Amino acid sequence: MSKRDYYEILGVTKSASADEIKKAYRKVAMQFHPDRNPGDKAAEEKFKEAAEAYEILSDADKKAQYDRYGHAGVSGNARGGHPGGMNMDDIFSQFGDIFGEDIFGSFFGGGGQRGGRGQQRARGVRGSNLRIKLKLNFEEIAKGCTKNIKVKKYTPCTTCSGSGAKDKGSIQACGTCGGSGQVRRVQNTFLGQMQTVTTCPTCNGEGSTVTAKCTACKGEGRVYAEETVSIEIPAGVQEGMQLTIQGKGNAGERGGMPGDLIILVEEEPHKELHREGLNVAYELHLSFSDAVFGTQVEVPTIDGRAKIKIPAGTQSGKIFRLKGKGFPAVNSYEKGDQLIHVNIWTPQQVSAEEKAMLEKLSHSPNFKPHPDKNDRNFFDKIREMFS
Repeated sequence: MSKRDYYEILGVTKSASADEIKKAYRKVAMQFHPDRNPGDKAAEEKFKEAAEAYEILSDADKKAQYDRYGHAGVSGNARGGHPGGMNMDDIFSQFGDIFGEDIFGSFFGGGGQRGGRGQQRARGVRGSNLRIKLKLNFEEIAKGCTKNIKVKKYTPCTTCSGSGAKDKGSIQACGTCGGSGQVRRVQNTFLGQMQTVTTCPTCNGEGSTVTAKCTACKGEGRVYAEETVSIEIPAGVQEGMQLTIQGKGNAGERGGMPGDLIILVEEEPHKELHREGLNVAYELHLSFSDAVFGTQVEVPTIDGRAKIKIPAGTQSGKIFRLKGKGFPAVNSYEKGDQLIHVNIWTPQQVSAEEKAMLEKLSHSPNFKPHPDKNDRNFFDKIREMFS
């Protein structure tokens, strides 16, 4: 059986705005909601069908693919791939902000349980995020690496498997909310019965209570310990960047979701190189004679040493460029260069014999400065260096 057009399912046109699509989905979802149509399989299928249509049309990229290629363009992008295959729990958890239990409870008298899935709180209390600083050297930054670091944090209690209870028999459904984690309150108004739903004050929305606490974690379901975390560092990160590893922060209380681990990148200074964006800069000091006669020197790079040729007559301030010897950009093919800035070393002390030789040379025409148009000024060289 061929699929129906997503726009037809929600009753909107292709030019409909995101807000119009959302309102249309809410209207269809309320019409075919399982709590309003108990036991009606046809209504349940239409409810799932509407959820699939909204999942595609509410995403700008998926909508563009659908508009261009139809169902073939988004094949496999919708959960379940077809209306009948979508999971009801997925629908309520994914779009719970659009049709929460309070909305459906008010309209439908609160008789059903399905609507609660959209608002039902997760078990336990979510753990907090952790932030750590991680120092990386130039080579690790340039190539990317895997770092195994020890982190002190809350981890799930192995004695009670994170439940916080002494044993399985020590966990029971909350007597106040009956295990739902929520308390319903019905009020009579001139419009009829109106229902509100609030978090259960007894169990704080967990739906269960512990009658006997685990002695190892004192009922928290977690203990403070040290854990080794493996971190994949992409090539090209820079000082100040943050990397987030989901679920590697502090464990939650009583089986709650763990927080995230946030890594703040710091760069270890290099002994000879310094970083300028994607480029690497190096200050090369040459003797006067090497600059005059030319030479071959070895310079440090991120991944070892490299030999470069210094031509005769090299001027102080000259910049040599080693293409591709800099840092890569994160998640792209761009790569920086290594820039070698030449400085002619001037001796601060000379002997009497050296002084006499230099004084004699100073009268030679070849030792008189006569820059030509090819000898760019300082500011031109700086622009070249960082371009």
